[in-house]
Amino acid sequence: MSYKAKMIVDKDFIISPIDERLYGSFIEHLGRAVYGGIYEPGHPEADEQGFRKDVLSLIQALRVPIIRYPGGNFVSGYDWKDGIGPKDQRPSRLELAWRTIEPNQFGLNEFVDWSRAAGTDVMWAINLGTHGVEEARNVVEYANHPSGSYWSDLRVSHGYKNPHAIKTWCLGNEMDGPWQIGHKTAAEYGRIATESAKVMKWVDPTIELVACGSSNREMITYPEWESTVLDHTYEHVEFLSLHSYYGNHQNDTATFLGRSLEMEDFIRSVTATCDYIKAKKRSKKTMYLSFDEWNVWFHSNEADKKIEPWQIAPPQLEDIYTMEDALVVGCLLIALLKHSDRVKMACLAQLVNVIAPIMTENGGQAWAQTIYYPYMHASVYGRGNALVPIVQSPKYDTKDITDIPYLESIAVYNEESGEVTIFAVNRDLTNPLPLEVDLRSFGACKVLEHIVLENENLKAVNTASGPNRVKPHTLGNAKSDGSTISANLSKASWNVIRLSLQ
Repeated sequence: MSYKAKMIVDKDFIISPIDERLYGSFIEHLGRAVYGGIYEPGHPEADEQGFRKDVLSLIQALRVPIIRYPGGNFVSGYDWKDGIGPKDQRPSRLELAWRTIEPNQFGLNEFVDWSRAAGTDVMWAINLGTHGVEEARNVVEYANHPSGSYWSDLRVSHGYKNPHAIKTWCLGNEMDGPWQIGHKTAAEYGRIATESAKVMKWVDPTIELVACGSSNREMITYPEWESTVLDHTYEHVEFLSLHSYYGNHQNDTATFLGRSLEMEDFIRSVTATCDYIKAKKRSKKTMYLSFDEWNVWFHSNEADKKIEPWQIAPPQLEDIYTMEDALVVGCLLIALLKHSDRVKMACLAQLVNVIAPIMTENGGQAWAQTIYYPYMHASVYGRGNALVPIVQSPKYDTKDITDIPYLESIAVYNEESGEVTIFAVNRDLTNPLPLEVDLRSFGACKVLEHIVLENENLKAVNTASGPNRVKPHTLGNAKSDGSTISANLSKASWNVIRLSLQ
């Protein structure tokens, strides 16, 4: 094969309409995600509730549809009642998951207010570590019941007459993990998740629930965990969760860029397990997936080991992301889109300061990290139908992964706007990649813009003093010839080719 890539896109070959919640994110009471991140009273950019407006502006540009909160490992030891009511009456607690002090100055109601300011919905995680069925029921009543009961009237007394109407709820977090407070076997978790699901839906039948899948596919209990948990929960939940993080620990960029193939394998195997239980139960219901923790995470591992315990909001998990990390995040986003028939929700973990696309200084500025840009492009331009990508591409092998295509790509068709968007990563670290896209079923197309994220230095980062070192430009060379698009994709680049249909 000559050194070029070809792609055929047909508007009738639809993977799935994309659920906008695929572009969700995650805020945990961890490090400076909340205190010093989204919430910093006294900051020059803080509003009357202490929400940082500079951070809100960066988040609003991402069009984040849903945010998972308040954890994470944190939630398995969290009492949601500590974070409601008058702030001067809220207790400070030892937070055992991350060994900090939690002052509880930001809780459920503040997060709902903040989410509305950010233009996003809430995905609330309940504590199934130290708590159980009773607290699961009570928090739904507090949040979603109109009035006339103890917990709903308590919310009203806190100044929230209307219910919060939180639609999406996670049944705990990573309960398969020995590191988790209240760690459970699959059978133990399956039972408590089922009983919690029942009472939560008796309080509010409109909610959707996410059961915990494996914390990662290296867990010794995977995928038996999924099978056992779904045996219990299948008819009571709508989603099963997946978590996975990716790192370049060996400084092997070629392999690192191929890790999205492992994400796809993970999705396929969990899907197969879900369908096995569907068949076993003779169910008509299809189980969907919530990939509610995913990202690159490895830069801060050593620094985190040196943090003194029992501080309030110390800098934890503050990965500073490189150009190559942005390429991997782009590949991971494409992987999610390729499986959008089953992955209906996903959460980039996390959103601010903690393994995040947005960084802040306490009392200072906020800026976008390298990974902010592919995430923003996918969220803003990746709405509509994901189309089956018929791709021919040269490939390469590494010692860990074989048959990695140099071209990672997918197309999204937004019928409402009359636009097709092609997301493409060139994994080749030394050569540009000629690309030809056949859009035969669409007729004539016009290139609106060709956005490129690239940098000669793959280790380049954005910092407070240099926030624009890695930033996309619109000088891409894509051009149209009727229904054929051609482009020369720069080496090691993320590309967004936006087309309007004539």
